[in-house]
Amino acid sequence: MSKIGKLKKGWMVLVVMATIVFLATGCSHLPKGEKNTETPVVADQDAGPVPLYYDFGDVLIPSELKVDKKSSFVFRTANFSAGVISLKGRVEVSSLLTFFNSNMQKDNWKEIASFKSPRSVIMYEKANRYCVINISEKNFTTYVEIWVAPTL
Repeated sequence: MSKIGKLKKGWMVLVVMATIVFLATGCSHLPKGEKNTETPVVADQDAGPVPLYYDFGDVLIPSELKVDKKSSFVFRTANFSAGVISLKGRVEVSSLLTFFNSNMQKDNWKEIASFKSPRSVIMYEKANRYCVINISEKNFTTYVEIWVAPTL
């Protein structure tokens, strides 16, 4: 199978799994009016803004990015979390690409593909999960979507 075929298959698996997780869970398990009050875990850093781990405990996020709760959804079990976290902030795309490339490797993610254009996408893989990071810029704001889905 060609690299493009593998990439298409991996992308389709990720999209299908994320859709299944989203449709299967919805928000039915939450009582009305309940808000997500989870506090992000702070990563160890000595100086400057401190990056954070949010719902995915092994995807570090720069502190300059703020979560867009209306566009995010995360499914959790005792041993696993999947879904999408949407973020936005005033950060240069090139610095985000450098940040994610460096920190995803530290968290044992393996880069499997990347696209650099007005919309940049980086795809990572671990033994039991895929992660897709989508970065775009519009009106002086940078938008980031971090998708995490289980492998088959």
